[in-house]
Amino acid sequence: MRFYKNPKWFKWLYPGAIWDFFYQDDRSIYLTFDDGPNPVTTPYLLELLDQYNAKATFFCLGKQVKQYPDLFKTIRDKGHQVGNHGMEHLNGIKTTLATYLENVEQAAELIPSRLYRPPYGKIKPKQFKALQKKGYTVAFWSVMAYDFDADLSSEKRITKMKDLTKNGAIFVFHDSEKCLEVLKNDLPKLMEFWKEEQYSLKTLPGK
Repeated sequence: MRFYKNPKWFKWLYPGAIWDFFYQDDRSIYLTFDDGPNPVTTPYLLELLDQYNAKATFFCLGKQVKQYPDLFKTIRDKGHQVGNHGMEHLNGIKTTLATYLENVEQAAELIPSRLYRPPYGKIKPKQFKALQKKGYTVAFWSVMAYDFDADLSSEKRITKMKDLTKNGAIFVFHDSEKCLEVLKNDLPKLMEFWKEEQYSLKTLPGK
């Protein structure tokens, strides 16, 4: 089953996390991209964002930053926000507290940000609380694009993303080569829609 938006009860487990900015009355939405930087997809995404004078937040994997430091620098130089997505793409539910925290801290040596997004959105409450004590802000999302789902048609994805667009929404896409076809086909159409609807695309607040 696809959960395009997180169930309300899920938020109760993680008080203080970022889910959305629905309380804001300005016409803004927030694009986020997980798993990069990637030499195939990142340059495309940066060019597309430039075309629409849009800013985004890239939740980067430490191993990718280590392998492609120049791409990571370019993301920051263009004024986009960066966040920590862990050194490796660990599933918190299947990982011990010590290993999980070590994975985040290793990535933090390469990614100067206290914003953190759990891979898969899966994190134990103990892991969440431990990261908060270390000064991290955990950022989830309000809309999942399912750009990695080959069984989901572009027509349905685009329609769903448009339906879920509202002030303060946080969208998650993936800076990943396996998502390239979807990113090239669907994202420009959505960017054009958001432009026509007069939404500003901003970075998540925080450092």
